Amino acid sequence: MMWGLLMKPLIVSLCVAGALAVQPVWAQDQPETRVQLKQLPPAVQEAVKAHSKGATVRGFSKEVKDGRTLYEAELSVKGRTRDLTFDTEGTIVSDEQQTTLSEIPAPARAAIQKAATGGKLTLVEKVMEGSSTFYEGHITKAGKETEIKVDANGKAVQ
Repeated sequence: MMWGLLMKPLIVSLCVAGALAVQPVWAQDQPETRVQLKQLPPAVQEAVKAHSKGATVRGFSKEVKDGRTLYEAELSVKGRTRDLTFDTEGTIVSDEQQTTLSEIPAPARAAIQKAATGGKLTLVEKVMEGSSTFYEGHITKAGKETEIKVDANGKAVQ
């Protein structure tokens, strides 16, 4: 009888600790998966239609990042890529537009060129997230792809 009284609080404590240590399934990140336009929430479908005029739609994807569901529309505009990421309400979270080195600020260009030394710069993008704008350089060195993100002043962005 005494053993049962001692074990009950221990078992309850272990169960509570285990429950706190496990992240709920619905809050876990999920990798990007391909989806169709009809699988997007109605608000996202409308936002995609409004922002893709004059563009060729290449595809759609869905991912859960930091517990937040996001939808991406991959577009091609005048031969350049443009990826728009929306939240479930159809608000743009990020806008990534393919650009060239000559079209970005000189300090950002210099930082990307320096990072690409000894490799090949495969893509330059202007990225707008909220009120922030930064520039990404996609670089291939020794068979590995890396990415550098810098602001207009050439300072690294995380």
